Amino acid sequence: MPEGPSLYLLKEQIQRFAGQEIVRAEGNTWAIDTTRLVGQPILSLRTWGKHLLIETPAMVLRIHFLLFGTYRIDERRDKPARLSLGMADGGEMNFYACSVKEIERATFEAYDFSADVMSDEWDPKRARKKLRARPDMLACDALLDQDIFSGVGNIIKNEVLFRIRLHPLSTVGALPAPKLRQLVDEARQYSFDFLEWKRQYVLKQHWQAHAQRTCPRCQIPMHKAKLGLSARRSFWCERCQKRYGA
Repeated sequence: MPEGPSLYLLKEQIQRFAGQEIVRAEGNTWAIDTTRLVGQPILSLRTWGKHLLIETPAMVLRIHFLLFGTYRIDERRDKPARLSLGMADGGEMNFYACSVKEIERATFEAYDFSADVMSDEWDPKRARKKLRARPDMLACDALLDQDIFSGVGNIIKNEVLFRIRLHPLSTVGALPAPKLRQLVDEARQYSFDFLEWKRQYVLKQHWQAHAQRTCPRCQIPMHKAKLGLSARRSFWCERCQKRYGA
């Protein structure tokens, strides 16, 4: 399941294609006319959360990796790609189980990169302001809100809440100011920790809460349930993760 750090790695892998011409475009997507991409140079490659944005003179592509999207660079899976792009240097980008869509250039230019936890433009003050405007939101939903924490997924959600000892059913408006600041800061910090562990292929070894049965701090069983409006799996410890609010 891709999260922001995985897309950050993808962006690093494909940066060499910026400025190159697309020499082949195909796939089982019905949403775009792939022939319009052939012969087009790639003007820019950007990521926002789970979105990969490919800008060409003819169109701007948004590839959304949803829950189960995957990619292969310079190699292929043993299944048809949703979109496959062959590049001038002989390399290729292959995307699977994802949404491919052409977006308006105005939509592309309106992307708020200050909300992307992996972006140099990340703005924690803005994130805190957005949270304060939604006091009834649950902490487990807040971290998955892509307008506030673009790139944060379920693994990061569970690990951040455990790291800062915050119960997933806490309401944002009930959080003391230091705890709210901690929530915002750790969403970004853990995302970069995630990135480093993923580079080293040791990510799962560092999970403290996600998919764990026992709390490593309290040595008691972890709780597991689908919580919040998002109804995504949460893992938490009732003893060391404090609940704020009703």
